[in-house]
Amino acid sequence: MKIVDLRTMRGPSYWSVKHPKIIVLKLDLEDLADTWSNAVPGLDARLLRLLPDLEKPRSNDARESAKRPPLTCEQIADGEPWGHIVQHVALELQRMAGMPMRWGKSHPAHEENMEMVLFEYQEERAGRVAAEAAVDLLNALVRKEKYDVRAIVDELHEIREEEYFGPSTYSIVAEAASRGIPYIQLRESNIIQLGYGVNQKRIWATTSSYTSHAAVEIAGNKNRTKAMLAEAGVPVPRGTTVYDADELKQAVEDLGYPIVTKPLDGNHGKGATINIKNWKEALAGLKAAQQYSEAVIVEQFIEGFDFRLLVINGKLVAAAKRTPAAVTGDGVHTIQELIDEINKDPRRGVGHEKVLTKIKIDKHTNQILKARELTPKSVLPEGEVLYLKSTANISTGGTATDVTDLVDPYNVLLAERVAGIIGLDICGIDVLTTDIAIPLNETRGAVIEVNAAPGFRMHISPAEGLPRNVAAPVVDMLFPRGANSRIPIFAVTGTNGKTTTTLLLSHLVASKGYKVGHTTTSGIYIQGRQLQSGDCTGSQSTEFVLKDPTVNFAVLEVARGGMLRSGLGFQYCDVAVVTNVAADHLGMRDIHTVEEMAAVKGVLPRTVRKSGWAVLNADNDYTYAMRQWVDCKVALFSMDENSPRIRSHVEAGGLAAVYEEGYITIYKNTYKLRIDQAENFPITLGGRAKFNIENALAASLAAYCYGFEKDDIKTALRTFVPSATKTPGRMNVFRFPNFEVIVDYAHNTHGIEKFGEFLAATPASHRVGIISGLGDRREEDTIDYARTAGRIFDEVVLRQDRDLRGKTAEELERLMRSGLIMDKPNLPITYIEDELDAIEYAVQTAREGSVITVFTENIKGALGKLEELQERVGQPQQQPA
Repeated sequence: MKIVDLRTMRGPSYWSVKHPKIIVLKLDLEDLADTWSNAVPGLDARLLRLLPDLEKPRSNDARESAKRPPLTCEQIADGEPWGHIVQHVALELQRMAGMPMRWGKSHPAHEENMEMVLFEYQEERAGRVAAEAAVDLLNALVRKEKYDVRAIVDELHEIREEEYFGPSTYSIVAEAASRGIPYIQLRESNIIQLGYGVNQKRIWATTSSYTSHAAVEIAGNKNRTKAMLAEAGVPVPRGTTVYDADELKQAVEDLGYPIVTKPLDGNHGKGATINIKNWKEALAGLKAAQQYSEAVIVEQFIEGFDFRLLVINGKLVAAAKRTPAAVTGDGVHTIQELIDEINKDPRRGVGHEKVLTKIKIDKHTNQILKARELTPKSVLPEGEVLYLKSTANISTGGTATDVTDLVDPYNVLLAERVAGIIGLDICGIDVLTTDIAIPLNETRGAVIEVNAAPGFRMHISPAEGLPRNVAAPVVDMLFPRGANSRIPIFAVTGTNGKTTTTLLLSHLVASKGYKVGHTTTSGIYIQGRQLQSGDCTGSQSTEFVLKDPTVNFAVLEVARGGMLRSGLGFQYCDVAVVTNVAADHLGMRDIHTVEEMAAVKGVLPRTVRKSGWAVLNADNDYTYAMRQWVDCKVALFSMDENSPRIRSHVEAGGLAAVYEEGYITIYKNTYKLRIDQAENFPITLGGRAKFNIENALAASLAAYCYGFEKDDIKTALRTFVPSATKTPGRMNVFRFPNFEVIVDYAHNTHGIEKFGEFLAATPASHRVGIISGLGDRREEDTIDYARTAGRIFDEVVLRQDRDLRGKTAEELERLMRSGLIMDKPNLPITYIEDELDAIEYAVQTAREGSVITVFTENIKGALGKLEELQERVGQPQQQPA
């Protein structure tokens, strides 16, 4: 079998709304087609030898295990679909690498001998590697070849350590998410944005938007820190800074043994050596420190235990006693064997994947062993404790015991003063003392270091004692009670009309003074300025808007392609509008029916928050049916004032908008609220463009649902004037002395039918259409589109798109001609391949009183060409209808 398509969903999608981070895999079963796993004798045993935990329950929760049952040897032997096995293997490989993923499903694809496989991922790159590895592993087993599972698991482990949140970051993100605060990981960085737009805050590990750069610089310079603390009456060790062995010798004479050496600009215990008792150890300590900093601090060694006090926003929130990685001799086993035994503790893992980190013998450990004339093969006497590291960092195998409830009030005040003196909002204070429950000035203890970006792992997952939710005060600081983390989101989808509806809503919202970011098929706009051009209706464009620090309202066009390619770029929205669903783009990306397309579009209203609104077209069966899927309030709009669907909805207390007696009217219970006559809105071209009346209905209702006043809606719709600048490619009218040209983007049968209604209501002596076929449509769709065009035009100029999307120009010409003449055998057809040449020809041959319609692909080029042609004939400006 082989992978023919592999997609990464990064938000709610057609494949799953509940599980936003999934891999979507399409498999070609090739030689395994029409078989299941029982067709390969012994596959069950070979697979379970490689992945022995495949049979184990995925959760200790019985109900969860029942929902996500494991894959058993018996099932494989009896026969399981190949896609189902790939799903389980991909999940298990991730679990083996410390990524406990559980959800997945598989089913036959539309194409014969193909299967779709879906499964969760923790890290995107790891999910893709797991997908490919699962297929490779099964192919190897089918061929009875060897497969190195360990190598793949190691690769996945490396990806996890490189890309997954560290435990500190994860704790803050998880706390924020539990409060409904959205987050975005900024690309190519470890910076996390919490919240959207103007309400965003950022964290980088445990530094925040409020962390002072000056404070970080002070904490990074140990001499400056010590001087400031000493001046404020905080007990600190005596010490000095040295640069070479001679200065080190003088420092030893002044301070006496035992001493500590550490780099001036070090952190996280790197390069530090403690409890140095002789000159040989002192020289080794100097060398270790100078690997990180030329300047080395030499201090008195303070007797006592290592404690970390954590202060957040001026308050002590946790304290932990830290113990360096160590082994205790038994007189039998070597030091390496003792380490191996400790590493069997299931709480220990690689890097940050578990509560504790496995102990490794590194260069620093070897220096400690060498100083004591030991090696990893040495056997310690029974009961002798050997510390393998000089510092008690959890990341090097140390352990932590929570002592928060034991800290003496004097020490609490001391820690809070230290954080304030240095100026850190999140501050880790390292203290050496014999007993943290006794005031530091009574134990002759000292503050030995102040840390910016302190690790939270020892507090959230101590080896002993109570875990402390130290992320909560961080989120409290960033988003105090009552603070808003989100910005309002309007999201619009549908087969036709979504761009115009998006533009109407963006204009309406901006007219109320909001700083709007909106996305459409034309580009990304921030406060009315286009910052990116092209089709910007996917998740990356959405994130662009939500990451902008000036935006306080987002209006997003959401297209089919983006949802199928990577899912939505947000988890929840406030108002979702679905304009309609019709046959378009069928046969692409595994969507073959209008019902399936409706399920794609229906993802959007399913993401509306409970107190928000789904605004649905009651005249369209597919959108009307979406009301049954949503978990929010529903409002309906209709062009039919007598619609029984509207009547029953309103009678049940629902909210609706209808086009009645020429007015856009809001129905609320038994009351009617008339916005204005539709013909007064420039977008409707005097009421002729019925499809834009429908779009205005949708926009009016969405705005009213959110809370905009009637007069605000009316004013905004009256002041929205379509133009090549504001609505490029959407009903742009160019007036020439004796005829007019309309540029639009109708690109499917439903859209061109709606345009035909407008054209029928438009006085014209001759109706000319400049059209093309689309290569990424089914043949029947292309013919149906051309047939509809043939009905509404008196003459057609047939052209070609620049991108033929999989078909040849000859194929598209043949299909289009066959459809165009289906109902009008004598329809005049002129073939001009280039769009701009076709426009030139149509304008030069235009009859008096005619209307030329350009269904454009090259919007910018077409508009520029028409402006040039207007100048030639003495009418340089585009005019509103």
